[in-house]
Amino acid sequence: MVKQPSVGQTRSPFNKYALNMHTVQGSEIKGLQDARVKAEYDKLTPEFELIDQLLSMRNSAGLTQQELAERMGTQKSNVSRLEHGRSNPSWKMLTRYAHACGYELKLSTLERSA
Repeated sequence: MVKQPSVGQTRSPFNKYALNMHTVQGSEIKGLQDARVKAEYDKLTPEFELIDQLLSMRNSAGLTQQELAERMGTQKSNVSRLEHGRSNPSWKMLTRYAHACGYELKLSTLERSA
């Protein structure tokens, strides 16, 4: 049976809702009121959702970054960079991460709205 964590399952600082409510400071909230700034911020939503999904998988598996890294055959720093959005992971790396957490990785497409 393939497990599927839901987006928002963790309280990650990268969860877009947690980011808005918990880590954004006063001046940053004002910045998000600017339509151009908000549009750029909103472009990052898919990245935040991917990071949240990764954290949900690891947390559901009950693994630390170190334990996950050992299962993946990589270093903890690589897992950290991936979970903080500071890397450009390959499909292979994302698959290894999912498998190490006990998940399958599935790609789906959505038609863009106009």
